[in-house]
Amino acid sequence: MKINVDLNRCTGHGFCEGLAEDIFEVGQDGVAHLLDETPGEDRRDVVEEAVAMCPTKALSLHEEG
Repeated sequence: MKINVDLNRCTGHGFCEGLAEDIFEVGQDGVAHLLDETPGEDRRDVVEEAVAMCPTKALSLHEEG
């Protein structure tokens, strides 16, 4: 799986970082950045939750391969 952040939509609410601070980080610029663009399958549940909770729908998850 691969995560994408639409920087044009992200407004830095930080829900994603709160759920998975090892994967997401809201930077000084006020938007989310990926610390791990392709986390392991063991993190799928939390990534899917972050995508679902994003209030601006800036996060998306894509299957690789």
